Amino acid sequence: MRSISRAATAVALALALAAPLASAGAAQAAPTRPPASAPVGTRPIQLPHPTGQYPLGSDTLHLVDHSRRDPWVPDQDRELMVTLTYPAARSGVGRPTAYATAAEAPALLKAFGADPARAGDVDATRTHARAGVRPAPGAHPLVVLSPGFGAPRYTLTTLAEDLASRGYVVASVDHAYESVGTSFPGGRLLTCVACTAMENGTPGSRVTETRAADVSFLLDRLTGTHPAWHYSRSIDERRIGMAGHSIGGAAAIPAMVRDGRIGAGVNMDGAFWDVLPPQGLGGRPFLMLGTDDATHQPGGKDRTWDAMWPALDGWKRWLTVAGAEHMTFSDEPVLAAHFGLPGQPLPVRRAVSVVRTYVGAFFDQELRGRARPVLDGPTAANPEVRFNNP
Repeated sequence: MRSISRAATAVALALALAAPLASAGAAQAAPTRPPASAPVGTRPIQLPHPTGQYPLGSDTLHLVDHSRRDPWVPDQDRELMVTLTYPAARSGVGRPTAYATAAEAPALLKAFGADPARAGDVDATRTHARAGVRPAPGAHPLVVLSPGFGAPRYTLTTLAEDLASRGYVVASVDHAYESVGTSFPGGRLLTCVACTAMENGTPGSRVTETRAADVSFLLDRLTGTHPAWHYSRSIDERRIGMAGHSIGGAAAIPAMVRDGRIGAGVNMDGAFWDVLPPQGLGGRPFLMLGTDDATHQPGGKDRTWDAMWPALDGWKRWLTVAGAEHMTFSDEPVLAAHFGLPGQPLPVRRAVSVVRTYVGAFFDQELRGRARPVLDGPTAANPEVRFNNP
């Protein structure tokens, strides 16, 4: 899933998780015990522990937009699967939630090129969030997370959990027919029909524009008159942000253009497929966070970042991370370390920390009005991060 340029996208994103996988270093994680029913020999993945003060709750929504047909399977209405991760009122109650479903696990390992006999490791993995837990009191900012093309929503779990532990409600979205395998109600495992469409010449802008519409629909269902989530009052609808990886990050631009409710956006290493209108984002802030290589440095192979930069008309930063690869901005470093897959220059702990630090700081600053000096310039604590100001 090395989205380098538009010319390379059809090939590089068709199997979104098939790129060489990240770091062989050990992840900073809390021990994860397998469920009682896990087969003998199963070794669950140890997910990095969230850094914030709140315990976590989790809920899952299946949403159907009856006003739109699915662009990839036109005889069906558009569907989304959404995981809501949120600050909980109490720890130690409710059951730990699964990282992925039993049906999703083999699809993930097939895309990774990992041994399918180890699908039980994925199936047995539990997150730090618990189901059926009441949210912490108060109204919390909302952050929508959109995964990379072909990647399921759970591949952004390490970021989602950290944001939630710091006081955000996080909505991680699976866009139907855009992942290697996502479980939907009725025992359905929806695969990446959109990948085939892009291989056959469909432009990425169709994906980003579709995701923008998905996000507007999601916000309607989370904050509207008849919300789909029973804890919707925990969301402060005046403070909403969006972040995404790869094409999910690129989709933040059309989503913000389409929907003024989104007050801040982050693109993690995605080539832009859309052009801003003359009015830009109306002064709303945007963070570009990518690899510090020949791709996303100023003047790099992906010229869409150079083109987008002057059009961003609010607070903005263009940050690149030395040693990072395209999949660094997802859970891939943690998963790769678990399965013994080839490494990358940036160690796992640093990969997780850098993404959490800068995305969290950005939303703290822009949605909560909290000063975050780490965004002002280079720091000794994060020597990998370069501030680019062309």
